[in-house]
Amino acid sequence: MNRALTLDDLVLAGIALAAGLVLAFMSRTLLRWLAKHAKRTRWSGDDVIVDALRSVVPWAAIAGGAATAAAVLPLTRTVQHHVNQGLEVWLIVVVTFSAARVIAGLVRSVTQSRSGVAGSATIFVNITRVLVLAIGFLVVLQTLGISIAPLLTALGVGGLAVALALQDTLANLFAGIHILASKTVQPGDYIRLSSGEEGYVVDINWRQTTVRQLSNNLVVIPNGQLAKANMTNFTRPEQELTVLVQAGVSYDSDLEHVERVTAEVVAEVMTEVTGAVPEHEPAIRFHTFGDSRIGFTVILGVGEFSDQYRIKHEFIKRLHRRYREEGIRIPAPTRTVSLQQGSAVIPQQRSAEGAVPEAQATE
Repeated sequence: MNRALTLDDLVLAGIALAAGLVLAFMSRTLLRWLAKHAKRTRWSGDDVIVDALRSVVPWAAIAGGAATAAAVLPLTRTVQHHVNQGLEVWLIVVVTFSAARVIAGLVRSVTQSRSGVAGSATIFVNITRVLVLAIGFLVVLQTLGISIAPLLTALGVGGLAVALALQDTLANLFAGIHILASKTVQPGDYIRLSSGEEGYVVDINWRQTTVRQLSNNLVVIPNGQLAKANMTNFTRPEQELTVLVQAGVSYDSDLEHVERVTAEVVAEVMTEVTGAVPEHEPAIRFHTFGDSRIGFTVILGVGEFSDQYRIKHEFIKRLHRRYREEGIRIPAPTRTVSLQQGSAVIPQQRSAEGAVPEAQATE
């Protein structure tokens, strides 16, 4: 038979609760100080761990104080058991949510450490968070005395029905995991699909891949479709790439002079324009005897895909200005057209733009 509740019991219980609250306050203050120092380090994982401890430790101190207060009070064995069980479940829930945040944060910090425009792959973050919460839920059930064996059996049977009903969703899920595991596409890569979509991969989640176009529009592609599509990845195996610029000069040009001047302009652009590759060796290749010009290709090195537009822009402007200074002519294509009117033949010369000068009739 339990003894009667006394004033000393209430005082001791109050002291235990107060001690738990004071300990929670002191631990939170200490962890706030540690969080400031953790932000100064390069690794973001310590920030995640300290932030999670700021949630767990104070609540654990409060739960410890409450458990001590319950032990001091003259409670019945049944009530004492329920109180301890409730506090234990409460602590497990707090630890589970904090652990889910820590592990998800560590996974996110690993993905964000990758080079590229964006480094988030929420598919791994979401999977780890769900797994930790599911484990915590099973531990809570076990703590409450509920057998989880029938639940796992039911989940196994029901999982088959769910898998059949969610074939497309699961296909996208496993396609996303396969894409990331094979490192075919990673967040930050610039890709182009055979269907025409192209841009930077922003994120790969459990269902879809988000691509940001150069116009800042977002294109959402199901993971299953991305896994089946013919795709060009402009970031792998190397982010640096070469671009081709087509040009041409007149037949009376000195090709040695043209090559030398063009190489000087290429070297200037590679050195001065942001996004160019300074160590790129100038490459000019003549390849075609055209109708009105000798065609050649200039090969430029760029740091990444979107840099090519700015570098082409600067190269064409500077090459055009330098050709004018050097007297190198870039001819426009011309074509002679003969029109027959009765017995007279009127030759007309048409330029590439379609302009026809005034014709002169010949007998």
